[in-house]
Amino acid sequence: MDQDKNRDYFKAKEKVRHIKMFYYHLALFIVVLILLSINFLYLDENNPYSEFFILFNSIIIVVWTILVILHGRWALKGKKLFKKSWEDKKIKEYLDKQEEEKETTLWE
Repeated sequence: MDQDKNRDYFKAKEKVRHIKMFYYHLALFIVVLILLSINFLYLDENNPYSEFFILFNSIIIVVWTILVILHGRWALKGKKLFKKSWEDKKIKEYLDKQEEEKETTLWE
């Protein structure tokens, strides 16, 4: 029994590490994407190598975007973006807000 708990703990810890690494990867991707976008702005059209750099930067962006998406799908498999409890909480929040607006309206 204790061994099962220990194994489950290490499995959960590894899952959290994978998710953490994905978020680091995503943050690095966003930083590099911003830098490559700035590079597009400063490329001079008169530069004989500008077409190469535009193509090279575009390939990096496309390939890395695909890799980040695949990494995210692998690291976050089985996790839903919006859980049922989140949906229920938001519905209740909107209903409470509507009820509050009805109470504060004087002319109805």
